[in-house]
Amino acid sequence: MENQSNILKYKHLGIYTQNENVVYMHENCHVCASEGFEALTRIRISTATDSIVASLNVISSNLLLTDEIGLSDAAAKKLNVSPNETLYVSHLEPIKSLSHVRAKIYNQKLDYLAYNEIITDIVQGNYSNIDLTAFITACAGNRMDLDEITYLTKAMIASGMQLHWNKEIVVDKHCIGGLPGNRTTPLVVAIVTAFGLTMPKTSSRAITSPAGTADTMEVFTNVTLSPEKIKEVVHKEGGCIVWGGTAQLSPADDLLIKIEKALDIDSEGQLIASVLSKKAAAGSTHVVIDIPVGETAKMRSTKMAQELQDHMEAIGKEVGLNVKVIITDGSQPVGRGIGPALEAIDILKVLKNEADAPKDLTERSLLLAGELLELSGKVDSGTGYQTAKQVLESGKAYKKFISICKAQGRFSQPVLAHYKNEVRAEKPGVLQVIDNRKIAKLAKLSGAPQSKSAGIHLNVRLGENIEKGQLLYTIYAESKGELNYALEYKNHHDNIITLI
Repeated sequence: MENQSNILKYKHLGIYTQNENVVYMHENCHVCASEGFEALTRIRISTATDSIVASLNVISSNLLLTDEIGLSDAAAKKLNVSPNETLYVSHLEPIKSLSHVRAKIYNQKLDYLAYNEIITDIVQGNYSNIDLTAFITACAGNRMDLDEITYLTKAMIASGMQLHWNKEIVVDKHCIGGLPGNRTTPLVVAIVTAFGLTMPKTSSRAITSPAGTADTMEVFTNVTLSPEKIKEVVHKEGGCIVWGGTAQLSPADDLLIKIEKALDIDSEGQLIASVLSKKAAAGSTHVVIDIPVGETAKMRSTKMAQELQDHMEAIGKEVGLNVKVIITDGSQPVGRGIGPALEAIDILKVLKNEADAPKDLTERSLLLAGELLELSGKVDSGTGYQTAKQVLESGKAYKKFISICKAQGRFSQPVLAHYKNEVRAEKPGVLQVIDNRKIAKLAKLSGAPQSKSAGIHLNVRLGENIEKGQLLYTIYAESKGELNYALEYKNHHDNIITLI
């Protein structure tokens, strides 16, 4: 800002780059020439009061004049800049925390201060997507020990807002994912809040799956609530089910998740830090973690799950959480729906106690809700499942769910996509394998979760005797192109469902 020649006039371009800060200048811009800026250079952009770091893209057309500067939507929002406003451009000072990332790349152990500096720079927008990728991959492959995961978790908690409820017990649950369907969270929240516990649930959108809890809940209601609105809903209903991104709880997590999704990476250390930082920041005290185990689930073996269980419970204690891990069956999808609207249909069937509600989804939700009731100390050990079942069958959970949705802004019924294709068995046999990863991929190719009504409706379960021509599953898509895209994948993978 000291060099008054580095002044440019802001022009709105309307370019969406997700979280990436990008700046646009003309190739003949005097600032580019005088400062020696080249494409992809990281530079600092400032107003009179604020500044951000952004990657430079050089424009050769007449989209920008030589005295104009453009910003991606994300960058413009962070700077709160208006058209024709004056912006100042300068070289980026060295980012000290990147030296810690380089150290981690070479497998050196980092302390709390190092992780705190990294997370602070990430939240402030000083890291490019390349920098974020380097950090994520440096930590992947079990390259963080227990101390480092604890340091990262604490740094992520400290990076954002922290909610306080002035209650002795605030409960929460989380599933580590990797299992299509399995939309137990809305059911657990409905059951335990109808019982009388407080459960402010902040959830993620999909990372590598066809739907996250926030994606599915968005079918029913608004999930992008401010911290003030979250508090209002929880004080009124005892719970909520919202997207954690706008709540600014552990904000670094959402930035990391977007890169993890692109890389299809979910490292154990960052998984633990992600989950527990969100729980602690949300003001939780008692948390149940569901770890499904199966050959095509995220956790491949019971041994791996038990190691994760030990780490979760130990680190939970370090950050003030009472954590209980439940290891469950991850051999096949839970429920029939895979994709936001299809999972939403399953949720309503369970809450309404309908005869054709998916029994596996019902049972797993009751198991987890029961464990949470027992962990809270509000019911006797061994009675949690039955207590949860009574709340569900009484209809109280359904009423509470509708009330929570309305408190969050609306209640909408799920609608299925218009285009569909039924996949039937080409031969008789016993259903031996449902490949979780491939059927999830198929649902994503159909458009989920961006297309809320797209996905898979699964009609069969492991161990069933299947007749030739029997309906195995139905693919739903919002366009013919997406349906054909999914069918092309299905036609090249005959082992999505295996009959013997």
